[in-house]
Amino acid sequence: MANTSGESRVYHGGCHCGGVRYEFTSAPPTRAEVCNCSICTKKAYLHWTIERDTFRLLTPIDQLATYSFNTGVAQHHFCPRCGVASFYIPRSEPDKIDVNLRCVEGIDPSSLEFEYFDGQNWEASFAGDKRSRREK
Repeated sequence: MANTSGESRVYHGGCHCGGVRYEFTSAPPTRAEVCNCSICTKKAYLHWTIERDTFRLLTPIDQLATYSFNTGVAQHHFCPRCGVASFYIPRSEPDKIDVNLRCVEGIDPSSLEFEYFDGQNWEASFAGDKRSRREK
């Protein structure tokens, strides 16, 4: 979900206790994606997918915990101390980074338009999403 508008700036994000920190450069988001899959629902994740080369992890990767399930492609990184999941490598676009907008400083979620993804039916929803992107 990389819909943006305006001038690029550096954003900072991370977990609750400060053990996980990152920064990235992007124009401000205008939309966030909400997914109803089992993990996103429990984490209350607001998805914003960014290019990997704009993302810089400030915490050594070996200080993060990682959870993976199902196909094992998605790498859900989180803080082993406070448990907050502030970013991950998405199954749908493993060459990008998906940040949780709830964990990015200076973002007001109420100012964003929400798009909904049916993650409970991931395969069919992802195939439909890919088709609609090609048609645009």
